[in-house]
Amino acid sequence: MSKDLWSYLASSEKVKVVYGMGNGADKILSVCEKYGIEISDFFASDGFVRGHSFHGKTVLSYSEAKAKYGAENMIVLLSFASSLPDVLENIYRIADECELYAPDVPVSGDNLFTAEFLEENKEKIDKVRGLLCDEKSREVFDSVINYKLSGNVKFLRNTHSDITEAYTEILHAESFEYIADLGAYNGDTLREIKPYAKRLCHAIAFEPDARNFKKLSLWAEGERFPVTPLNLAAWSHKETLFFDGGGSRNSTLMTGNSLAVGKEAKVVEVNANSLDDILAGERVDYIKFDVEGAEKEAIEGARNTICKYKPSLAVSVYHRSEDIFALALQLHYLCPEYKFYMRRREYIPAWDTILFAVREKESL
Repeated sequence: MSKDLWSYLASSEKVKVVYGMGNGADKILSVCEKYGIEISDFFASDGFVRGHSFHGKTVLSYSEAKAKYGAENMIVLLSFASSLPDVLENIYRIADECELYAPDVPVSGDNLFTAEFLEENKEKIDKVRGLLCDEKSREVFDSVINYKLSGNVKFLRNTHSDITEAYTEILHAESFEYIADLGAYNGDTLREIKPYAKRLCHAIAFEPDARNFKKLSLWAEGERFPVTPLNLAAWSHKETLFFDGGGSRNSTLMTGNSLAVGKEAKVVEVNANSLDDILAGERVDYIKFDVEGAEKEAIEGARNTICKYKPSLAVSVYHRSEDIFALALQLHYLCPEYKFYMRRREYIPAWDTILFAVREKESL
């Protein structure tokens, strides 16, 4: 595709139907309205239709949508995310029958990954590609860029890898003693890393959402190594922030336009602070950044720790359109010694795309 998805949709005469409902569909509808793209219907998977209506239209089943428009005459726009194998299998099945796209509408921020956005940032994108240290990283990087521009899920097929490789061959987690989990959710990442980090002595865990923090704290009470849960958002300095406190894994920071529609969401105030302030000069060997669009600020808030100790890093680079290149450049500026790798877990859209930064002695 020589142009981006939105330009293509605006020029195509095929019927456009949205697969799914909810917030993801609302985001797609908002962009479609901007580009003058008409959405004819909504559908859900066969077996999940229960007489729902969405935006004034009765939600069809997939079979009903095919019967109404014909598989060859409609473009399907996927509006939800999943990593579940059976759901992914169904998505790919529909993609084999119809023209299907999963529009890249960012979790945070207002920038769309359009052809214009790509051209404006081509130099930065090329620089980051050149910083990646192995062919697999470059393949992942290229596939995610192509997906973001086109929305075509074919670019996400067979580009994922098992987390074992990251922990053993890139991060070398067996050396970790002190770690910081920024965006700890309910402790899932700490549970995951335990089998690989046999020398782990202590973990600091930031989690801003109250319900997730409660689950994290309950789990931490029974752990064999000390876990210090902190009901904080990771940020560049001490601050009070506003979050969409829906209690999900993706409780997002609300700023700018998102605050303007806050009455449609459950907006909560949360305390935020920098990792540097919490550590007060103490060492960590590993930091995970998964802070729902606040990665740039959280990295700035760990500047002193990164520059002094050069801990291994795992940074989510999928929340904002610019994250795929901007966060690597930020870290490269802070610590030119870092070697960069990129991996992704199996997910549609390109969520769980992770940038790893490691010291020279830990490179492949």
